[in-house]
Amino acid sequence: MKIEKFVLSAFQQNTRIVACPTTGEAMCIDPGAESPEIIDYVKANGLNLKMIALTHGHLDHVGGTFPLKCAFPSAEVIIHKGDEDLYYGLPQQPLLMGIPQHQLAVLGFDYEDPPKPTRNWQHGEHFQIGEMEFEVRHCPGHTPGHIVLIESNHKKVFVGDCLFQGSVGRSDLPGGDHEQLIDSIMSNIISLGDDFTVYSGHGPETTVGHERTTNPFLNGLYRPVRGRFV
Repeated sequence: MKIEKFVLSAFQQNTRIVACPTTGEAMCIDPGAESPEIIDYVKANGLNLKMIALTHGHLDHVGGTFPLKCAFPSAEVIIHKGDEDLYYGLPQQPLLMGIPQHQLAVLGFDYEDPPKPTRNWQHGEHFQIGEMEFEVRHCPGHTPGHIVLIESNHKKVFVGDCLFQGSVGRSDLPGGDHEQLIDSIMSNIISLGDDFTVYSGHGPETTVGHERTTNPFLNGLYRPVRGRFV
């Protein structure tokens, strides 16, 4: 498995190209913004981009879907049904964040309507990219339709905004639920085993074992009190 990371947008979001070195088949996980660099990378390496895999519908994870799909029209676009409203509402997401209309272009937030998804993720489904086999798990809590992608043979999990090094995803945005998020993380990520590498949507890579033992949201050091953490 070859993984190339591109840090995009003002949100410093990790977009990744995951490729099979044997077959050249590849997928893009969470294209966060328009990126000629990603398009050039795929073409320069002779990759066959089979899929645009979206972990959830927030703008910093789907903002580059339209230009990437235009560059590689045969690539599937896949998102969970629970996040389709967020996804289709991409052009309005910056306005809901309080960004004025006249600043959208200069900030890179003037989005086209995203392309229609090819299909929706299903919890427990398996799919292949070349010789790699991935499992999809529905992990709501950050958003209703958040998913993670697991490649057990290589012991890697791509977690979007569920889990970060030393932290977890926000649950105070519409559709978020902290208790549900923690349950999703424990059931679908921590249960994989300590030796899995965790690829988050922001920040550095980590491991399941490191987060299980040191992450304060998972080891009991932080407790929610009246909607906040102490």
